[in-house]
Parts: sequence; structure tokens; C-alpha cells
Amino acid sequence: MIHPMLLRKQKWLLLISILSIIVIAFVSLGLGYSSVGFSRIPAILSGDGTFKENFVVFSLRLPRIAITILAGMALALSGAILQGVTKNDLADPGIVGINAGAGVGVAIYFLFAPIDANSFVYLLPIVAFVSACMTAFLIYIFSYEKKVGLHPVKFVLVGVGFSMALSGLMVVLISSAEREKVDFIAQWLAGNIWGDDWPFVLTLLPWLLLLVPITFFKSNNLNILNLDEKVAVGVGMNKEKERWKLIIMAVALAAAAVSVTGGISFVGLMAPHIAKSLVGPRHQLFMPVALVLGGLLLLIADTVGRNVLEPDGLAAGIVTALIGAPYFIYLMLKKL
Repeated sequence: MIHPMLLRKQKWLLLISILSIIVIAFVSLGLGYSSVGFSRIPAILSGDGTFKENFVVFSLRLPRIAITILAGMALALSGAILQGVTKNDLADPGIVGINAGAGVGVAIYFLFAPIDANSFVYLLPIVAFVSACMTAFLIYIFSYEKKVGLHPVKFVLVGVGFSMALSGLMVVLISSAEREKVDFIAQWLAGNIWGDDWPFVLTLLPWLLLLVPITFFKSNNLNILNLDEKVAVGVGMNKEKERWKLIIMAVALAAAAVSVTGGISFVGLMAPHIAKSLVGPRHQLFMPVALVLGGLLLLIADTVGRNVLEPDGLAAGIVTALIGAPYFIYLMLKKL
């Protein structure tokens, strides 16, 4: 049974995080190369803006904000699942190669497949998912030991190796490509939010609407996976089968997110850790908090990145890496 005080704390944290997202989103709407006065934003949102104001807010800023929040949520939840399945606090879809696997699929599709403008947006997450699943399968095979099962430390190390190898493969793929396509892949690698239009929001949203409730439903299974082998056997759980189901869900969330945002790492590492430190390690408690924190973290990173260097700004993936890389090193040293 979960203590009522922890449940109250979770509700307050969720409320504060959601209010923080609303405040940062409001600030993000007003900031940028084409600035919009903050006093004008309520009028614009209610339909009383000029043509320029409406274009900047509704066609440029709002869809980007929505994509950033949704992608941050997906990456945070993916990281929480991977950390629970592997029993390794260093697991993150960007660090263990899932994002890079999705990126190779996106790169191959973008560079070599005939692209239909009507289906391109909706096929991207599927292509990224298939490619990321193949990568996850290989990482799992190489980090599995007969007597131990899935080896947590080996999983991260193998994943880091795959991430580096796949990033190198992407460089090889773009070495002979057209300049425009090279620019796109380069933006993807940097974690630049490129899918900043409403169709991309509609592409990403169904994946979250389907997978978030299922993940929350399976939160107790993640708790059991973190316990002793005998406990799992005692409750009738097939650990390897359940692990695979959860890994596929984590891969789907990460692939859907990075297919429209690019290679963003460390959100899936930081958000679950912050949530655990606030409400404890039970997945029922920290995963909803991590979900909202992930959206908040990526929104802050993108808002800062867009405005720190004008007019092009700094990619959100670079901002998250500047914060997340030292945090990853700290956690790694702590585990040693």
C-alpha cells in the first residue's frame, strides 16, 4: 500500500510541473526572432491577433511547443521503462543506442526511399520504430547471459557501443548525399526540433495516447522486475517475456519522439531520476511525475536554445547534452 502522504506529494508535484509547463510555454510564445509582446498573447490566442501575430503564434510557435512537450514526455517514459527493465539507473534511449537505431532508419528512408509528401510525416515514426526495434534486439542479444539473464551494466556498455557505431554509419550514409539531405540529417543528429508543424503533432500524439496508459497499467510489473527472481516466479510472471514487451514499448516511445525531434539524449535519464528523488522508486508514483518533467525539461531546453543564439539558435539536443552529460558522468562515478 502506498502511503497517502506520498500520493498527496505526487499530486502536488504534478500540479506544479503542469503549471510550470504552462508558464514556460507562455514565455516561449513571446520569445524568438519575431518577438510577440507578452501582453498581446491572450488576445492572439482568443482570435484578435494580426495576420503576422497569428502566423507566428499558431503556425510556428504553438506546434513546436506541443511537439517539444510530447517528445519530452515520450523520452522520459521510455527512459523510466528502460531503467526499470534493466535495473540500471544509467539507461536512456539516447545513451544505449535506441535513438541512433531509429536515426539510421530515418536516414535510409529519407535518403533512398521515394518520398510522398502526404504519407512522409506518418511513415517516419513507423520506419524509426522498426529500425530501433532491430537495434534493441541486437543490444539485448549481446548483453544477455544464460545464467544471469539481461546483464544491466553490459546492456548500457553494449548500447553505447552501438550508438557510436550507428552514428558513424549515418556519417557514411550522408557522405555522398545531396546537400539539402545532408543538412537535414545533420540537424537530426544535433537534436534540432525540425518537425515543428501541426501534422507532426498529430503523428506523435496517437503513440502517447496508446502507450502511456499501457505503461502506467504495467507499472507494478516493473516493480516486480526490480525484485528477486523468486518473487517474479511466485506471482506467475515470465520475466523475459515481460521484459521484451516493456522494451518494445520503450523503443516505440523513443522512436516516435526522435523521428520528429532528432537525436535528443539525456531527457530519458534525468526526468526519471529527478522524479524518483522526489517521490521514491515505486513506478506507480514516479512515472507520472517523470512524464510531465520530461515535457518540461525539453520545453525549457528548446526555449533556451532558440533564443541563446539568434537567428538560428542552438539545437535542443545540444542544450540537453550540456546539462545531461555531466549528470551522466556523476551517476556513473556514483555506481562505480
